[in-house]
Amino acid sequence: MSRIYLSIGTNLGEKEKNIEHALQLLSNEIKIRKTSSLYETEPVGFKDQPWFLNMVLKGDTDLPPEELLRFTKGIESEMKRVKTIINGPRIIDVDMLLYDDEEIETEELTVPHPRMLQRAFVMIPLYEISPELTICGNSIKEMMKDFKGEKVQKHINA
Repeated sequence: MSRIYLSIGTNLGEKEKNIEHALQLLSNEIKIRKTSSLYETEPVGFKDQPWFLNMVLKGDTDLPPEELLRFTKGIESEMKRVKTIINGPRIIDVDMLLYDDEEIETEELTVPHPRMLQRAFVMIPLYEISPELTICGNSIKEMMKDFKGEKVQKHINA
C-alpha cells in the first residue's frame, strides 16, 4: 500500500455535506487514516466567490498514482463538478498532494502538487495531521515557521 495525502475543498452548496460525500466515495479505494479539521479559506486567484471549506486527508491505497488521479477526477465528475473558470467556484475539488515519497511529473500529474507549498489551505491542515512530514527532503515543521498565505480559519460547525 502507498501512503497518500489528498486535499479536498468546496465552496458551493452544502459544503460540509459535500466534503462528507467526497470522503465516503474516496473510502471505496482509500483507507483513510487521518483527517484534518475543516478550514474556511478565502479564495485564491478569482476573489469574487464564496469562501471555501477545505481539509486534508492522510490515507493508504493500492491504486498507482495515475489510477488514483482518474479515481479522484471520477468523484469530482460524479459529484457534478463543472469547471467554468480557473480557480473558480466548485462543488468539490480533490487534489493529490503527495504519493509516498515519489516525485512524479507527467502531462496529467505532478506530485508533490506543484502549488501546495504556497497554499495555506493545504499546508495548515497538512501540518495539523502530519507535523513530522518531510516534503522533498524538507521538514514541514521548518516550512511552517515563516509561512504566509491566504486567510484561513478553523471551521466552527453550525
